[in-house]
Amino acid sequence: MDMTVTLALIAAGVAGTVGCGWMGARPKDYTKPRVVPWQMLMLASAVFVLALLIHLLGLFGMNTGPQSQPPR
Repeated sequence: MDMTVTLALIAAGVAGTVGCGWMGARPKDYTKPRVVPWQMLMLASAVFVLALLIHLLGLFGMNTGPQSQPPR
């Protein structure tokens, strides 16, 4: 993925995280059951954004994986 797609997905993931957080923080209406697990969707979206941020660091040239040792 190039940088444009990565930044667009990060923006969409942040919007999804904020939206799910807002929906999950609303006051409970005990007359209706909650069907959508907003907190779990918020957590999944935040993990998605974190993975994309690591990918973005890789696009900038940083090594985010394990350091490889030269053979002896």
